[in-house]
Amino acid sequence: MITETDADTLPSDKGPKDRSGSTRTCIVSRESGSPDELIRFVAGPDGRVVPDLKRQLPGRGCWIKAERALVEKAVAKKLFARALKADVRADAALADDVDRLLVEQLAGMMNMARKAGQFVSGATKTEQAVRGLAALGVFHAIDAAADGVRKIDQARKAMSFVVENETEIPAFRSFTVAEMEGLLGSNAFIHAAALAGQAGEGVVKRAIMLEKYRGSVPVRAEGGAGKPQQ
Repeated sequence: MITETDADTLPSDKGPKDRSGSTRTCIVSRESGSPDELIRFVAGPDGRVVPDLKRQLPGRGCWIKAERALVEKAVAKKLFARALKADVRADAALADDVDRLLVEQLAGMMNMARKAGQFVSGATKTEQAVRGLAALGVFHAIDAAADGVRKIDQARKAMSFVVENETEIPAFRSFTVAEMEGLLGSNAFIHAAALAGQAGEGVVKRAIMLEKYRGSVPVRAEGGAGKPQQ
């Protein structure tokens, strides 16, 4: 619990190039983490608090764990002004702005990965990528047909017994088809897979960040082919 005295010393950085520590401290939970686990906020030119997802905006910044509830709490308790040591305003819609930016960042990375040949769509290609151990993560539309999801789930379950640590390839269901059409246009999909490579890793990394921010429950493979016989 943050007291009035503590609030006067809320952690912040001196700018995007401040490398005084390898970890950052959340101004709400006071928990430390790597910059990839938190979201940086700065004061915009108009005095409003803005998210700095790329960690490039100039000026003093403060950090919050990538959880919507924590951003909402920081707004409600007016923690930004104290952390940034400035007369700033945090709009009530700030948590929604962060969600929108995380979504746009994920969509942009998907397009980048597709151009790099590290993102494929379609049920057949997605299943092939999973069974070929080329997929880093799979994606389904929220309103995808259950049968298509089940077939890819079976492949994920089967392949989890092939890899050494028996972990499932992660699956994400963040958007409806209509939402993806708005984000990706002609590149919208029902089923897709991010493939091995820097861009593909970037897609999964951003999908995990969005999932954590929204507090989504990880998608587990249902049923499956069962463990192969020895």
